[in-house]
Amino acid sequence: MKMGVDLVGKTNLIVEQLRQIVGDQGLVADDASRQPYLRDELGAFHGRALAIVRPADTEQVSEVVKACAAAGVAMVPHGGNTGYCGGATPDESGRQVLISLERMRRIHEVDAIGYTLTADAGCVLANLQAAAEEKGLLFPLSLGSEGSCQIGGNLSTNAGGLAVLHYGNARDLVLGLEVVLPDGEVWDGMKALRKDNSGYDLKQWFIGAEGTLGIITRVVLKLFPRPAFQATALVAVASIAAACELLAAARKLSGDAVTSFEYIPGFALALVGQNIDGARVPFDDDYAHHVLIELSSHQENIQQTLEDILENALESGHALDAAIAGSGEQRDALWRLRESVPEAQRHAGGSYKHDVSVPIPRIPQFMDEACEAVFEVAGDARICAYGHLGDGNLHFNLLPPAGMSLEQFKESPGPRISQRIHTLAHRFEGSVCAEHGVGQLKAGLLAQYASPVALKMMRDIKHALDPAGLMNPGKVLLP
Repeated sequence: MKMGVDLVGKTNLIVEQLRQIVGDQGLVADDASRQPYLRDELGAFHGRALAIVRPADTEQVSEVVKACAAAGVAMVPHGGNTGYCGGATPDESGRQVLISLERMRRIHEVDAIGYTLTADAGCVLANLQAAAEEKGLLFPLSLGSEGSCQIGGNLSTNAGGLAVLHYGNARDLVLGLEVVLPDGEVWDGMKALRKDNSGYDLKQWFIGAEGTLGIITRVVLKLFPRPAFQATALVAVASIAAACELLAAARKLSGDAVTSFEYIPGFALALVGQNIDGARVPFDDDYAHHVLIELSSHQENIQQTLEDILENALESGHALDAAIAGSGEQRDALWRLRESVPEAQRHAGGSYKHDVSVPIPRIPQFMDEACEAVFEVAGDARICAYGHLGDGNLHFNLLPPAGMSLEQFKESPGPRISQRIHTLAHRFEGSVCAEHGVGQLKAGLLAQYASPVALKMMRDIKHALDPAGLMNPGKVLLP
């Protein structure tokens, strides 16, 4: 009984310490307000928390972490909570402190000469895009969740999105970071330098680490000139191999002006047409394969460039039909078809998801063998494989056979299919964790498919920075 009393006393003490640091407005106390922080975006993970704190600045984050470290209390960094892998959800013990950065939303500087943006890690991505746009510049990271996701979470998961082909992943868009380490010390790496070879590139340790090595609190981001012109088309292609050929030709003929190249199967477009009000596929015929291609440039003739590329593709037989946007409204309508695929799947009952990447030349063979594996295990499952073909990232999703619920499919045959899909991606020198991170969901996959040497290196880094294992335990690396 005394142990229980001691535990309650320690719990009350740490909660009161945290209250003293962040104030009443920085502590989420009532149950109703706490609930959104304790479940993930997809509802797959639910947890409990000893406390939910919302620091207002880096100093408060540091003091919170120091207090938790001294008490031996584990911490869970929390951003916009838009992830798919449970990386920001506490466990069910009720003994972890969740640290939300949502109050840290200051944009410190937009430098139109150095082409940089300096901001707090809690800034919503869309607000950073807007701040750059006000200066006539571009921050190119673009995601479906950009209206609510936070830049700290984007960097912690090395987010990808729609423009990776041209601008790179989140890690390619960072010049500097400020990070609160697991002992509460603050590392100031806020240099806005394009060249800095003074030792290890420490910022890269924290990008993609999902808060397991420290908490990103401020960032220096790269900005780019804002393209004056865009040319966009939805193209029906003869096959996935033809889509890959079109991608290579478009990059060459446009001088590498292709900023997005998205694959959309006919089944996905049909789902969108059936489930999304106002969405219209611009073709009279039904085609099995489509790509949404967009070129961006400062040259007004980029529209003509796209037309020339598609004319060549039609002549070669790689393209079967094309709808070119003639206005901003038409461009938005084409993009809506692509961006509505996840919502259309939800309307159809939901999907069993796989987020894989494969080298682009090997995608056609991967798709052939992956589809064959699905048919062997569950012949009536409906394949909805779509995504960022331009950077090799496919969302190989499956809808259950008609009459079967998603929950039933997840029990069987879903896991058997997943094993086949992930093994194929690994065999094709791809990744089973392409752009959504590892979190809780895929920690077992990382342990299965990463090399022993890679896992040892990761564990050595984790132990060096977080020897007590208090920073987001249970995420990325299995205990």
